[in-house]
Amino acid sequence: MTVQNILLSGVVGSTAYGLAREGSDVDRLGMFAAPTETLLGLHTPKESHVTTAPDRTLHEAAKWCRLALGGNPTVMELVWLPDELYEVRTPLGDELIGIRGSFLSAQRVRDAYLGYATQQFRKLESRAGDHRTAKHARHLKRLCHQGLELYTTGRLAVRVVDPEEYHRFGDAVAADPASARSLLAHYETAFAETRSVLPDRPDERPAEAWLRRVRAEFYDTAA
Repeated sequence: MTVQNILLSGVVGSTAYGLAREGSDVDRLGMFAAPTETLLGLHTPKESHVTTAPDRTLHEAAKWCRLALGGNPTVMELVWLPDELYEVRTPLGDELIGIRGSFLSAQRVRDAYLGYATQQFRKLESRAGDHRTAKHARHLKRLCHQGLELYTTGRLAVRVVDPEEYHRFGDAVAADPASARSLLAHYETAFAETRSVLPDRPDERPAEAWLRRVRAEFYDTAA
């Protein structure tokens, strides 16, 4: 299915992090605007479209905003990508990048990033010896590091500084999954002891104003 009105889209995942190796999947994430008139009736359109081959996830603008306001690490990447990784970048997409800081809040960033990291830890524990253990370990380390950086600086560097360090960590955890526990505990302590530069709550007003501009822009484009 062809999704119309894509506002922002780019390459995410291991390619964006700098962790891709030969054979790695190329993941794409984007956002689209549903025609405004289709949102007014009993049956509203799908809010997300997910495909494989190619691996692509597209969220409707309002859903993306709700997820981002909740601190979702996956959707948040979309507005912090290096310029060269964007494949679609419209004026409304640029506006969203310009207000990305307003989506952030201390507790939601801490809870979301540590929560996702804990999920990765549980996966690698339950899949000890599985070929995916190293991948889960790399994601755990990345989520912890990126989350703490966002929590303390208000900025998200999607691309990791030393990819090989992450691969070495993944290999070490694949050999001894329990060794990942100390890294998770370290970051839990770091979050608890560090003062965040982020506000207690996100500022929803810029997102609300932006979404209203999106609705006005696509009012007359119903299929």
